Amino acid sequence: MAAPGPANVPATLKSGIQKYMRIATEHDRRDPVVAYYCRLYAMQHGMTIDKKSPEARQFLVSLMDFLEQEKTRLKEEEAIHNEVAGQAHLENYAVNLFLYADTEDRAGRFGKNVIKAFLTSSQLMDILTTFGELTEEIAKNRQYARWKAFYINKCMQNGETPIAGPLPEEGEGDPAAPGVGFENVAGPSVPPSNMTFSTDGGLFPAPGAHAPPSTPQDPPRAGQYQPNQQPGASSYPSASSSSQPVPSSRTAPAAAATPDWKPPPNPGGVQLTSQQYQKGIKYCKFASSAMQYEDSQTAIENLTKALNLLTTGVDSN
Repeated sequence: MAAPGPANVPATLKSGIQKYMRIATEHDRRDPVVAYYCRLYAMQHGMTIDKKSPEARQFLVSLMDFLEQEKTRLKEEEAIHNEVAGQAHLENYAVNLFLYADTEDRAGRFGKNVIKAFLTSSQLMDILTTFGELTEEIAKNRQYARWKAFYINKCMQNGETPIAGPLPEEGEGDPAAPGVGFENVAGPSVPPSNMTFSTDGGLFPAPGAHAPPSTPQDPPRAGQYQPNQQPGASSYPSASSSSQPVPSSRTAPAAAATPDWKPPPNPGGVQLTSQQYQKGIKYCKFASSAMQYEDSQTAIENLTKALNLLTTGVDSN
């Protein structure tokens, strides 16, 4: 069964889900997990828009059938069958893309590739709502990414040079306003060194590449929004030894940073619910993802949270 593409989306659903179907098509070869969750979100969101018209119903049923087929084909892919792993995978991908765009923007390297990266990262953060409510950090970065994509695109259309980094005017204008032309934004023919493009213009982190940390050039002015230096527990800085470390948005427990730190004793009689066990698994997944990107501070922080939850039954988040 061929994958439903953005061109197959019926008119009643186009404004709501076509952008997610486009991301799915761009990622079919690059990252099937991202493609799967893009289509899953498109199906779920599409059903809230129109599930009665014959065209919409036919499309949504075909999309549902394709997703079932993908689950069978990707039966060895844990992130497809385990929502905790899926959430960690998608969040890491979205954050990496956001950090790339933010770094390029702060360095004054503007272009369609940066607009596309900001916009795609925000849309992937939309898809994270499949797993529940967004964290405050992800929600703020989603809002900032949408605004930045709108702002840079508007400047380029008017022949103006965008101002790098956050601005006091952040939030002016509607990122989803008609006429912005985001659908036509495509990357340049030669991608940046730590990114790569597919033949159809999709923007992806290059294999083995790490997004540089997003370090502000100047402290924010009063009333100025500053995107988090590390948007979430599963985000990561560059593994390059020449890069400055990025401070975590949450401070790891002091005990965890000392060489003689030991895990707390496990008192008897602690009974955990299935939800608490799932939360512990989530912390461990985030820690594992952080270690893949050599971010020991985030790994220690999340492992400490998991240990605390297992030994006390209290979630320290």
